[in-house]
Amino acid sequence: MSHEWNDSQPIYRQLRDRVVAMILDGVLKEGDPLPSVRNVAAESRVNPLTVLKGYQQLVDEGLVESRRGLGMFVNTGARNLLLQSERRKFLDEEWPRIRAAIQRLGLSAEELLNSAAPGRPSPDAPKSNTAEEKPKP
Repeated sequence: MSHEWNDSQPIYRQLRDRVVAMILDGVLKEGDPLPSVRNVAAESRVNPLTVLKGYQQLVDEGLVESRRGLGMFVNTGARNLLLQSERRKFLDEEWPRIRAAIQRLGLSAEELLNSAAPGRPSPDAPKSNTAEEKPKP
């Protein structure tokens, strides 16, 4: 886990969000153990209680279970549960802002799709010299 923290959220919440991202990205799968509280605390240079608080949020959300003496493990169905809740959160909170920006800038669906295509330069990217251009004498 990264050592970078921002001031917009408490660290325990950022830790929780990083584990959520790891589950969504498939880094952590159902049944996998979470990194130990001690290791995360040492690597991240935070108090173990901060890590525990972040992990406890995951337990409270039903994404992770604590096995006494063994650690924390990703629950069965955690990824699907996260996909549902994160999609809803995106549509309710982030999409309205993105949609408003798209409308404000007058972007078309075609422009958005073309700019997202892999290997396509963005419309603002500077033009590079190609082999077809004749060099200046």
